Amino acid sequence: MLPGLSTQDEVLEVLEAIEDRIDNIFLVNEALEAIAQALFKSWFVDFDPVRAKAEGREPEGMDATTAALFPAEFDSDNALPCGWAWVKLGDVFDVGIGKTPPRKEAQWFSQSVEDVPWVSIRDMGEAGVFLMNTAEKLTTEAVTRFNVRCVPAGTVMMSFKLTVGRLAISDGVLTTNEAIAHFKSMPESLPQSYLYCYLKSYDMDSIASTSSIATATNSKAIRGLAITHPGDPLALAFNDAVAPLFERIRMQQKQANTLSEIRDTILPRLISGELRLPDVEREVEAVTA
Repeated sequence: MLPGLSTQDEVLEVLEAIEDRIDNIFLVNEALEAIAQALFKSWFVDFDPVRAKAEGREPEGMDATTAALFPAEFDSDNALPCGWAWVKLGDVFDVGIGKTPPRKEAQWFSQSVEDVPWVSIRDMGEAGVFLMNTAEKLTTEAVTRFNVRCVPAGTVMMSFKLTVGRLAISDGVLTTNEAIAHFKSMPESLPQSYLYCYLKSYDMDSIASTSSIATATNSKAIRGLAITHPGDPLALAFNDAVAPLFERIRMQQKQANTLSEIRDTILPRLISGELRLPDVEREVEAVTA
């Protein structure tokens, strides 16, 4: 039996309020990511601080310690600031590719929270900056039996087959299918935040148009992808600047996920009498406090 009309109206108001909060979180997260991307573009694409110093000006929006990390001139061909270099992704990250166990053998796939999240391109498309949910999981036995590489938390992932260039950062330990590469940190690695912003600004069409993107050998092209290396001190300074932005994005994504769960379960719980409207309002307030 459905609740009375007045209660239905109240439920609708609560649902709309939850939707508004979720929408607002996504808008704020988009703005936070845009700030990180704008800083990356200024420092590492447009080279604004280097150009300022080359013209005898102080770089804007940074302290003297950070400004000192930027050179005051470009190399001989004017392509990069002095001291910076092009490096291959495979030289500064452990590039891994996922796997799919045999689809005809359903025992390898799971919905259990105890098993390992398994990322598809569709999951990448539905994720925000951080990937927190997957439609399917692999059993721990499948991960071992088929030698599926596990992706550590905080690792950048990129789709490179069929749909090229979808990006996300793993929120926890997970696995992926063979259409997704991940970039595991090594001692010589650049920060993951730097890599994410670099790939986000990269012309992915150039990858798709210069290689047979659906073939397994394309993983070589991913490993050979060139990335600018500004030196560890400057890369770490960038990470220090944007890490709070990424952490706020991550926490707000978790909040949006919890609100979505409340939204999706509210009506049957109200109908069953398990929940009353004041309880829902308290749940929402607890999440967003």
